[in-house]
Amino acid sequence: MTNQQIAKIFREIAQILSVKDENPFRIRAYEKAAQNIENLTQDLKELAKTGKLTSIPGIGQDLALKIKEILETGTLKYYEELKKSTPPGLLKILEIPSVGPKTAKLLYEKLNIDSIEKLEEFAKSGKLYGLPGIREKTIENILKGIELIKKGKERMPLYKALEIASSFIDYLKSFSIVKKISEAGSVRRRKDTIKDIDILVVTSDPLKVSEEFVNFKKVKEILAKGTTKSSVLTDEDIQVDLRVVDPECFGSALMYFTGSKAFNIKFRQLALKSGYKVNEYGVFKGEKRVCGATEEEIFDFFGMEYILPELREDQGEIELALNKSLPKVISFEDVKGDLHVHSKYSDGGYTIREIADFCRKLGFEYVAICDHSQSLKVAGGVSIENLLKKIEEVKKINSEYKDFKVLCGAEVDILNDGSLDYPQEILEKLDLVIAAIHTGFKQSKSQLTQRIIKACKNKYVDIIAHPTGRLWGQREGYEIDLEEIIKVCLQTQTALEINCFPQRLDLNDINAKKAVESGVLLSLGTDAHILDQIHFLELGVSVARRAWATKENVINCWSWEKIKEWRQKRIKS
Repeated sequence: MTNQQIAKIFREIAQILSVKDENPFRIRAYEKAAQNIENLTQDLKELAKTGKLTSIPGIGQDLALKIKEILETGTLKYYEELKKSTPPGLLKILEIPSVGPKTAKLLYEKLNIDSIEKLEEFAKSGKLYGLPGIREKTIENILKGIELIKKGKERMPLYKALEIASSFIDYLKSFSIVKKISEAGSVRRRKDTIKDIDILVVTSDPLKVSEEFVNFKKVKEILAKGTTKSSVLTDEDIQVDLRVVDPECFGSALMYFTGSKAFNIKFRQLALKSGYKVNEYGVFKGEKRVCGATEEEIFDFFGMEYILPELREDQGEIELALNKSLPKVISFEDVKGDLHVHSKYSDGGYTIREIADFCRKLGFEYVAICDHSQSLKVAGGVSIENLLKKIEEVKKINSEYKDFKVLCGAEVDILNDGSLDYPQEILEKLDLVIAAIHTGFKQSKSQLTQRIIKACKNKYVDIIAHPTGRLWGQREGYEIDLEEIIKVCLQTQTALEINCFPQRLDLNDINAKKAVESGVLLSLGTDAHILDQIHFLELGVSVARRAWATKENVINCWSWEKIKEWRQKRIKS
């Protein structure tokens, strides 16, 4: 059993318990355990062998025993008993955004709806009208949620695609016959959702590489096998294509299969105007190939700056590259710290000191510990009394560091009227304040927008966290007037977060680019609850790069002194 499979069992247990209307804290415990297991870099089998399962945040003795049982037997007796008492289709229905446990239970008990297909049929035919709490808007949201589920089956989030692509690439790189290898397509451009995965390889033995590729442990089904192209389906039903190319055309093939389609069309038009033809085999003058071994030499041949894969969307990057005026977008090396991490003070799995030491080892200069505020009870919201204790603990830790700064922050709830979950005199004591919406998602676009705007106008609010509230595969972002929010952020000098958590990546690249173009600052926060999740910063950097963000646009690239100056200027204005 893999970590992912065990996490899935725990997540389904949480879903079943929610249908049974069990204690929400018990449900949350299983959800948190599932999330933490998914993001582990260590194999649960190894941790079980060494007796270290309880070292995983959220895993106590009871859950550790359950993990051992799953590893030893392939299932869990408690899970199997729960499944017997719950119609299997209800779990699928619960995956639909906007359908909660009570609604799913109601649909089953009143109309015997036990599948997504049946629910869609009933919703479209008007048979849901008349049920308690089911209104026209409810039905509209159910149908939207079903569409979201369907889209989720067609595409996968970036983190999942990177994980699969890396596993194939790392495996193939272990063979000396592989001379060059790279992912291509939308994975290489770091789009937030991916349909399938393309891998390009240069090898001295195409037949051997193809053989190893189709026999990799993650392969469930071979779709095609040849010396130039092979295709497989993974055990998660993801299509992966391997293309074997000649070394002299590796660069042109990489450019062609990286895309985007719009970029390729524009680039080919540019080449044709100069009397050249460009395709996956190279750059040609008539029948003669003039270059194509590397992307760099192709760009150089046409007198252009190298265009990063993340920028290749035909949004003016070709024209800027010709003028040698592309923006110098950020890289991971520019990031000096994570500005959104949770500790044991709320629902995080590690102490402030453990987080600080981990971030120091990564080479960061600072980390902001931003635990949930008091009203978010289900996430261990921090009382004012405990927040004051946290402030003192941070001061003590900082007195011991000369090369590192812990920022004592908070992720403060924006309440339904737009006020904040801590009073001003408490916010004043913090190094960083992130404001976020966690409730009232179904309010009108105007109400949600005004809540965020009111928070932006609070002089102590530095950052708006996960501004649109989207969760991949669970819900679309709530409706807000982002353009109006951007205007207010510019006036108040409030930053908008790119939440780096894989299921969020919120702001997405399109909205982050709007912010950058308007002069609004961005911040990067992993929303990490365990240490391994801090590595998600790289996903956020990818979004920022696709948004054309430079070091000046992203406050994580600033020193703590510069951040402090920015905060003080905002507070005094």
